[in-house]
Amino acid sequence: MRTVELLLDEAADLAVREAWRRLADAGLPSQARHRSPTNSPHLTLAACPELTAPIRWELAEVAAALPVPVRFTGVVRFERPTSVLAWALEREAGLAALHRRVWEAVTSDSPPQTLSPFHDPGRWSPHITLGRTRRAGAFTGRRVPELLPPPPLSAQLVTLRSYDTETGTLEVLRPRS
Repeated sequence: MRTVELLLDEAADLAVREAWRRLADAGLPSQARHRSPTNSPHLTLAACPELTAPIRWELAEVAAALPVPVRFTGVVRFERPTSVLAWALEREAGLAALHRRVWEAVTSDSPPQTLSPFHDPGRWSPHITLGRTRRAGAFTGRRVPELLPPPPLSAQLVTLRSYDTETGTLEVLRPRS
């Protein structure tokens, strides 16, 4: 599977890493414990089996539209197959339009059953994951927000990349030259 992700500017990246550290120091699930060299704060837009030529063509157009400004709205928790603690991002028009372009690119050349319904524009909740665990309810009933630094007020999404879950490799997706 190949993800399509956006990376944060340096200041926002550092703020997320500080939140990761504080969660880890408090003994809570944290992305800081994910020791892979590919681990970095990111916003996942979609995932698909492969980045075919038609998908890549559209993603190059998306990369040309960067950077995109975003605003953080606070802490959010998800209970999906995993428990997730994250900083939510406002679903502003620019971010929503960029996400829709990525979604349309991956759906144009991927079998529908391979795509996550959580990335569908009607269901997508833009967020930056701070901690994740398979333990249901790991972040509920705790005073977690008080452990965290405040999220940045705003940030820039600056780099489009893809992570290959089978090989563990990253690829920066660039505009066509």
